[in-house]
Amino acid sequence: MAGRHTARTTRAALLVAGTLALTAAHPPAGAASPPAAAPLPSPAQAPGAGRPDAALLRALQRDLHLTPTQATTRLANEAEAGARAGLLRNSLGEHFAGAWLSGTTSALLTVATTRAADAAAIRAQGAEAAVVPASLADLRAVKQRLDAAVDGADGVNTPVRSIDVRTNRVVLQATTRAAAEALIARAGVAGKRISVQLSEHRPRALADIVGGDPYYIDDTYRCSVGFSVTKGEQKGFATAGHCGKPGSTTTGAGDVAQGTFKASTFPGKDMAWVGVTGGWTVTPKVRGADDATVEVAGSVQALVGASVCRSGSTSGWHCGKIEQENATVTYEEGTVNGLTRTTVCGEPGDSGGSYVAGAQAQGVLSGGSGDCTTGGTTFFQPINALLSGFGLTLVTTAAQATPSAPSAPDETPAADAWTSGRVYEAGATVTYGAVRYQCLQPHQAQAGARPESTPALWQRV
Repeated sequence: MAGRHTARTTRAALLVAGTLALTAAHPPAGAASPPAAAPLPSPAQAPGAGRPDAALLRALQRDLHLTPTQATTRLANEAEAGARAGLLRNSLGEHFAGAWLSGTTSALLTVATTRAADAAAIRAQGAEAAVVPASLADLRAVKQRLDAAVDGADGVNTPVRSIDVRTNRVVLQATTRAAAEALIARAGVAGKRISVQLSEHRPRALADIVGGDPYYIDDTYRCSVGFSVTKGEQKGFATAGHCGKPGSTTTGAGDVAQGTFKASTFPGKDMAWVGVTGGWTVTPKVRGADDATVEVAGSVQALVGASVCRSGSTSGWHCGKIEQENATVTYEEGTVNGLTRTTVCGEPGDSGGSYVAGAQAQGVLSGGSGDCTTGGTTFFQPINALLSGFGLTLVTTAAQATPSAPSAPDETPAADAWTSGRVYEAGATVTYGAVRYQCLQPHQAQAGARPESTPALWQRV
């Protein structure tokens, strides 16, 4: 774990409001044919999208320089655009090359395809069409070859490999052009739509080393709580894997015993979860600005270009935009795959903290470069991969309102029956009530958001 030791004598003075998604009770703490051009249902939004949180709106206004009306409109557009993008992704199949949002209020959805014949159908769905040379699958194959060619020493000088769907290229961040060219040659991908970005900054894992926080690891290091989760009867929270190893103990605010790391993966992924003791109560809340809280309704994955806000115990509440998905980052401690790159700033001690888009959980902070004074870049571990990897259920407002629900009404569940608590990727198909549905947006299924009642998440087929 990167970092210096924290002096215990400074803890009381340095404790600040962070990403506390738990509160202490005692004490508190593809098809080949073009898509159909029929208009979409109006408007399809993810659960919880109709009531944006006031603290989140204020942070969007501050960090993205928006008026109150622009901030509200932006969130509504982003929530609705995900469903349209999902419908088009499923229709385009192997020709799909990505989707992204642009404009002050995210009013423009662009969907890319490798087939010119798809352009009219994309425009008929209210999106801008971009015809590009490489499909998303093609770009992922190139990135995988770069990732596989990285060795330990080389990775320090080529620390980030990612896909930019907006330019239809694989982006290689390197400290020198020589290092980039050496990796490209070794991977055998010269001329394969690769853009080299030179930067002296190397992302670092943002574990704290100088101050206090809502939770400490082994009474030494500080990180930030991500999201409340459950696994069976065990309650806990999700956080970053580099914050602690299985068996490491945690304490919360006021040195109160809190829990134990139940599982942790780092490097490879950067994800972990802590099981808490009975004195702590899990809630669907994330600490926002001015000690307010934001309630989480689900884990629907936001599009590239969408706004996203992060809560951390060092720097507090900050917002930015999603830049790239499925990024690979090489830290000094090792390489992490499948991260999402953002323009949100972060600082040591913010690691593990929550990212939310509207009312939807997005991930937990892994690392980055820069700071919240001069600006920076951060990467988060997507929450859906974390939930699926550890078999966890996200605590949400929907789950609290609807504790349980049958997987299919009045029928023996099919082998592929829709199941609450399962993480579904875009394009997955399920059976619910003898009807087939196809997933439009990656998310963890919630008991109160079944396929028949969530057109933003499921398309009847």
